[in-house]
Amino acid sequence: MKPVNRINRFADHGLRTQIALVFGALVVSLAVLLSLGFGELLKQRTERDAGAALQLVAENASTLLANGLHQRIREATVLASAEIIWAKGLHSPEALHMLERSKAMEPYNAWIGVADAQGVVQNATGGMLVGQTVAQRPWFQHGLKGAHVGDVHPAKLLDALLPPTAYGEPNRFVDFAAPINIGHTIVGVVGIHGSWEWTREVLQSLTPTSAQESALELYIFNRDGELILAPAARGKTLENADMRLPEGINVNNGRDGRSLHTAVVRWQDGKKYLTAATQLQARSAESDLGWRIVARQPIELAFAEANHTVRMALAIGLAAALLASLLAWLAARRLSVDLYALADAASAVEAGTPGSNIPAVHSNREVTQLSQALGRMTHRLLSAHEAMEDTVRQRTQELQEANHALDRQARTDVLTGLLNRRGFETQMAFALALAHRSGRPLSLITVDVDHFKRVNDTYGHETGDDVLQRLAFTLKERLRSSDVVARLGGEEFVVLLPDTDLAGAQAIAHTLVAAMDEQRDPVVGRITISAGVATLKGAEEEGADILRRADAALYEAKGQGRNRVCVED
Repeated sequence: MKPVNRINRFADHGLRTQIALVFGALVVSLAVLLSLGFGELLKQRTERDAGAALQLVAENASTLLANGLHQRIREATVLASAEIIWAKGLHSPEALHMLERSKAMEPYNAWIGVADAQGVVQNATGGMLVGQTVAQRPWFQHGLKGAHVGDVHPAKLLDALLPPTAYGEPNRFVDFAAPINIGHTIVGVVGIHGSWEWTREVLQSLTPTSAQESALELYIFNRDGELILAPAARGKTLENADMRLPEGINVNNGRDGRSLHTAVVRWQDGKKYLTAATQLQARSAESDLGWRIVARQPIELAFAEANHTVRMALAIGLAAALLASLLAWLAARRLSVDLYALADAASAVEAGTPGSNIPAVHSNREVTQLSQALGRMTHRLLSAHEAMEDTVRQRTQELQEANHALDRQARTDVLTGLLNRRGFETQMAFALALAHRSGRPLSLITVDVDHFKRVNDTYGHETGDDVLQRLAFTLKERLRSSDVVARLGGEEFVVLLPDTDLAGAQAIAHTLVAAMDEQRDPVVGRITISAGVATLKGAEEEGADILRRADAALYEAKGQGRNRVCVED
């Protein structure tokens, strides 16, 4: 009998009440469904974008670390290939000068040394470990066989000789080694101990400015899943807790063609994080250490915007539904026809039928108001959806622009505004490819400021910076717009001359040397430079070959008394 009583009570109400109750319930349900539907779509889109941004940070870190490792092993190989220096003896002053200059060019090289074939250190930066044996060290044993990159390890012999790190952690190194050959005989091994703080600096440079608020963190795990680098404030705690790579992380190995590898993973602390991981994409076999770079963010922060979007969409839908119920209270008898029309249109909107909208009906003023309210509700939800998509597109564009700016900074020398080594290598590769294809000449000049260490020691580093800027300005003023000028590091510059043979490059080098000799610095006075000239000799040559010969000619100019030009043999 209770269902019948309920029906009778409903029938006792007037038409307007019945319409308000029925139509109001329909509109509320429709608004909730539309709000939840649109909100869920926006949430999924926001979550995908959050995962993509996290993955992009991890992949950028992987790229910079891979390039850094490749650059360091190339540095060790270039040092080992300076046969003209090593022929004077592993302990010669020229060898020490070369090692000290190389260390000055890369501040994260904690130690650079050379050991003879028996493992006794003959020369080293700062004189550290000279006379001691490193025959049992893995870097020396592998370095006798070829180029070698060793995984991160704690300092042993050097720990007592080096200051503590900025974060109070023990000194840790990544080793780079290469054999020294004179003729066909291995006479020693060049070893570089790269400070592990370089890796932390790379990760911090990629962390967005909002990382502290969003709790975004970057980690590095080794090939066995052991933690080798964590954020500075948490590193020691996590290592003591034996933190390992969590299970369920999908590591992007760069070979399956996909770019998004994010998942919600429970970490060792019991919390869930949005996690993105990528494997270090080594640029050479010896630098393939199998590192995994992992970025994580708490899901309550990663998906905060998505959850807020759903709540806002639901609130807008409910507000619109209440407005529609109020208007339904004023409907009349003739509203039933229009009611069917509105219900059909609402179903079409809910189904996402293209071109569907709420029609404007005019049976009476109340019905017109109701149709207009439903139309505004739908438009507001669609507008909210479009606004959210615009926000996502804008943030994606800002991230891309930030990455472009980071790439430009990575290719430019801050002091002189010239290209740095990385930017020069890109231009060198392009020029080589063009010269190989067209058969046109290509020459290179290496330039070094004479007695630059004396300038720094006597007048200070600020004056030394002014000297480098003066030289950079002179090089740009005296060269063609098609020529490429770069600062390789320290006081060493390089000039790439497309469509220029050896004689032409030699003439240009003499012009540059004379131009600097004619100038007088207000503090230092006379500043001279030395230059070495080399040219492309064959289609199989690479940029490193020309640069190596130009460096050898530069050292010859230094040996002949400086303030002069020497050409490759």
